[in-house]
Amino acid sequence: MRNPLIHAQHLPVTVRSCALLCAVVAASPLAAQPGETGAFRAPDLVEIVRLDSSVHLDIRYATADNFMKRPMYPGPRAFLQRPAAEALLRVHRALRARGLGILVKDAYRPWSVTKQFWDETPRALRRFVADPAKGSRHNRGCAVDCTLYRLKGGEEVPMPSVYDEFSARASPRYAGGTPEERRMRDLLRASMRAEGFTVDPGEWWHFDYRDWRSYRVLDVPFSDVR
Repeated sequence: MRNPLIHAQHLPVTVRSCALLCAVVAASPLAAQPGETGAFRAPDLVEIVRLDSSVHLDIRYATADNFMKRPMYPGPRAFLQRPAAEALLRVHRALRARGLGILVKDAYRPWSVTKQFWDETPRALRRFVADPAKGSRHNRGCAVDCTLYRLKGGEEVPMPSVYDEFSARASPRYAGGTPEERRMRDLLRASMRAEGFTVDPGEWWHFDYRDWRSYRVLDVPFSDVR
């Protein structure tokens, strides 16, 4: 069952300095798990709804309505690296002419949560979750899970599958569903691609921002992104 939209209602937050974020990451043994080397941009995670409150949230991992069957996040919040967040907002604003907006399901995800997904997912289904040995693009703050909502009424737009469905229907190339569902899915993909996002081959809702390789895997909890 789909949850009603969770609208963004947050207390004011500030972005912690890049130097402090780097220090938090360096102090975390989990964040070093992928064993990354090389030069990376300093993290600059920003809360999406602080940039534009008309973006809607339905953060399933802040509830028990997800494949893990329990809350994985302390609250319904969504962060991205600043360039990715600004690109997503350009998509959101361009869709207004069609009476549509962006509904975010997930964005930045701490590495420790990715590790829990992997450990608790049956081996036969692990193609649907990220390998923590490599890290997820969500961990880098450069991936967003999103769909569309209608500006008039606020309802979520139906797609060929529900969010986080572990089936062939989740593919962006799935030929089933209704023509309207496929049209909306393809509109989302085209709109995101225009601003530098690439859809995941197995999940129509998952989009990676073009600069994801420039950022390190992070394990910064939401409470430390201020």
